[in-house]
Formats: sequence, C-alpha cells, structure tokens
Amino acid sequence: MPIFNLNDLGMFPRDEFEDVLASNAEYVKSFADEGLTGTAASGLAVITCMDSRIDPLGVLGKKPGDVKILRNAGARVTDDMLRTLILATYLLGVTRVLVMPHTNCRMAGGSESQIHAAILVEHGIDTRSVEFRTVDDQESALRTDLVRIRSHPLLPAGLVVGGVIFDVHSGAIRPIEA
Repeated sequence: MPIFNLNDLGMFPRDEFEDVLASNAEYVKSFADEGLTGTAASGLAVITCMDSRIDPLGVLGKKPGDVKILRNAGARVTDDMLRTLILATYLLGVTRVLVMPHTNCRMAGGSESQIHAAILVEHGIDTRSVEFRTVDDQESALRTDLVRIRSHPLLPAGLVVGGVIFDVHSGAIRPIEA
C-alpha cells in the first residue's frame, strides 16, 4: 500500500499553521470592518521587496486602504508588476507609483550565478531555469524599472512615477533622480 501525505489530498496542514490560525482568532475578536472599498484611497501604489523588515504603510505614513502594495524579491518591475499596475490604475484608483527597493537586500548582494550556486550548494536544487533579477547597482536597476513603468504603452500617460531607496537601518527613504 503506497504511503502518501495528507497534503496530497488537499487537507489543510493545521499543525503547521496553528500559530497563524490562533493569531487570526485573536485578531477577529477586535476586528472592525472599516468599510474600505479596495481602491487606493491616496492614489498610491508601492512596489517594494518582500523583505519582512519593510512595513510599507509605516514607512510612508499611510494606513490600511490608502495604498496598493506590490511585493517581490528585490522590488523589481517585472511583467507581473506591470500587469498589476494596469489593473490598479484603471480599476483601483492608482494615480502614482513609488518603486522602493531597500538597502541590505539579498537580491543586490550577489550575482545571478552566485544566487543559483548558493541554492544548489545549500539545498541541492538547480534553479538556473529561473531568472531572479539580481542587481549589482541598485540605483541603475531602479532607474531602469522606472523607465519600464513610464514607457509602458498600456499605463496612463499622466501616471506619476518615482523611486526611492529605503534604508533598513535608519528607516529613511532616499529619492532617486531618474
């Protein structure tokens, strides 16, 4: 008889998510529906890194409902980010975009080949079929990403686009001219 994992049957892995479920139960006790609509109340979308040290709402002095937050490794403007920005600008009230990579980012701390090699050595997985979009010059990469947004033919002509680098040690953002 074959041995299988309950996850293969679509069972929710309750033991592995016990902390999340318990925290949510506590959250629900004080949750109050604020009647938010799902649009960006401040007209802002932020593209930032998935790094858990970044609290985009706190960094920018915003609150839930104000901002559309888009995250990926390295805060790169990928095709999926562009797809999401098209939806956000036409359907969700976004009129300006801030791209916000950060200091001390793993995607700016090694070349593409070094990242692939580290994963292969540490985990035995060959990831060379995936492009991680590492950068060796964050400011240059940010400028390129800003041009990608500004020149995209499906994004509104009047879309305001800016870039900053967030310092994970001081909390400050530094505007980048582009």
